[in-house]
Amino acid sequence: MSLGVGGGATPDTGPDPTARLRALAHPVRMRMLSLLTASALTAAELARELDLTHANASYHLRHLLAAGVIEVVGEERIRGGVAKRYRYDADADHDRQPPTVPEGAEPTPEHRLVYAALAAELRRRSAELRRGPDNFLTDAEFWVDPETWQEIRGLIAEASARLHRAAKPVRTPGTVRVSATVALFRMED
Repeated sequence: MSLGVGGGATPDTGPDPTARLRALAHPVRMRMLSLLTASALTAAELARELDLTHANASYHLRHLLAAGVIEVVGEERIRGGVAKRYRYDADADHDRQPPTVPEGAEPTPEHRLVYAALAAELRRRSAELRRGPDNFLTDAEFWVDPETWQEIRGLIAEASARLHRAAKPVRTPGTVRVSATVALFRMED
C-alpha cells in the first residue's frame, strides 16, 4: 500500500491529510489495504481472512472509506441484506510519498502513529518469516548526495508500484505470500 497523503477530500479544502494519516495509523487497516489491493472484498470476507468480527471489520472499513483511502466498487444481495465490496486502488493513489511533514514543521502525532503501525505490522509479519534465500533486509542510516537520494526513492517507488500491480487475490494458486515494508525518509541533520 502506498502511504501518500492524498484522499479524504473535504468540500472546500480538498484532500484531508490528517484524516488519511489517522485512517492508516492502525495495523489492521494496513492489513486490509493489502488485501483490498488485489481484489474487492466485503466486510464479511475481510473479517474471515483477518480473524475479526464482522462489526470490527466494518468499523475499520468505515475509517478507510471516510478518509478516501478505499472505494466502494459494488454491492450484492446476501441473505436478504446488501454487502458492499471495497477496493484499494493503488494506481489511483498517485502520491507515493510517505506521510509528509511540511518543511520546518514538527511531525504530528498522526505521522508518528503511521510509522508505529508500520513497526507493529512488521513485527507481526516477521513471526511468519519463512527461512530461505528469497529474503532480503537492509537497515541503515546513510549520508548520501541529493541526486542519489532522489534516484533511490524513484527506484523504490517503482518497485512498490510494481508489487501493487502484481498483487493477486488471497490464496490464489501459483502465488507466494510475501511481505514488503519500506520506509525511506530524510532525517534531521
